[in-house]
Amino acid sequence: MTDRTINVVILGSTGSIGRSTLDVIEHLGPRARAVGLSAHRSLARLVEQAWQVRPRWVIATDTALARNMTWGALPAETQVLLGDEGVAEAVTDAEVDVVVAAMVGSAGVRGTWAAVEASKRVALANKESLVMAGPLLMPLARERGATIVPVDSEHSAVFQALSAGRREDVKRIVLTASGGPFRRLSLAELESVTCEQALAHPTWDMGPKITVDSATMMNKALEIIEARWLFDLSPDEISVVIHPQSVVHSLVEYRDGSIVAQMSPPDMRLPIQFALTWPERYDSPAEKLDWTQAFALEFEPADLDRFDALRLGMEAASAGGTAGAVLSAANEAAVAAFLAGKMRFCEIVPNCRRVVEHHTFDPSPTLEQLFAVDRWAREEITGIGAPG
Repeated sequence: MTDRTINVVILGSTGSIGRSTLDVIEHLGPRARAVGLSAHRSLARLVEQAWQVRPRWVIATDTALARNMTWGALPAETQVLLGDEGVAEAVTDAEVDVVVAAMVGSAGVRGTWAAVEASKRVALANKESLVMAGPLLMPLARERGATIVPVDSEHSAVFQALSAGRREDVKRIVLTASGGPFRRLSLAELESVTCEQALAHPTWDMGPKITVDSATMMNKALEIIEARWLFDLSPDEISVVIHPQSVVHSLVEYRDGSIVAQMSPPDMRLPIQFALTWPERYDSPAEKLDWTQAFALEFEPADLDRFDALRLGMEAASAGGTAGAVLSAANEAAVAAFLAGKMRFCEIVPNCRRVVEHHTFDPSPTLEQLFAVDRWAREEITGIGAPG
């Protein structure tokens, strides 16, 4: 790390991770600057953010919406870029050091891909980039010399804990999961879960899609696939444990029995800052543990019969190929249907399984083939229709 300012492009700056990233950048002061901000539909908030940080670019990824937007309210020094081409122009610029990939869903894959191709450091919050295209993206990163530092709290914890030993001595990693708001409900009670209940996460403040994923445990299923490619693990080297307090973010178990964990209060600003400044560490705005107060930490095994999403994630991680892309897309569409009142909560995971099991599997797809099965999976979920 040098003393010069880190120039950061934030893809998805108006979302939860994007806003937290701006908070971290403000805290870092002259060490970091947001030079590019992108949004899909929240363009008014994007303009507000532009006045806060005066970036070189704002990127509107919904081109149709952007063309109906009055952009004269932007700071004079800020240029408007549009669509995937605008994202690529910003993330590949020679002055950009770090790209924060915080767009939700498969829409964020192309931006991550462009940043990796341009040999940038990618602070990766868009898990779909690896769930969908991990077998292609990680070799590309090695070829181009790009660095991928995870922002997900679980993968950031593993990334940090792996520095305690040699890769060949790792026995397994253990991803922790809060269990979401419904871990104590019976299967019968899950039948009547409402959207409002699903969006009430007990420990994290996240966007609606990720919050629902936490309630179904699909977020952990996708994280299993992400970890499989990010850390070059076999699926049987990945475990999940329920940890309601969300203080231990994940663990690495070495073959001698030593277990190294990363702990902190549930505050995304810590892994975000770590990804921006790695390998350096600075004082952060994140909440700190209070060691003057007593507290207890609980752990319990994950019930794969209860949380079939976890089993589905393990199966997709083992299969590779198109399985991750289909699962991710089907889930994204199913969650959207649930939030729109067109699917019951208890139908999300079974419908995803149905789509994954009935797709035409390809073990070695191209990137464009992955986008094709992504579209197919969404159409299949849409065709299922509203609950009867």
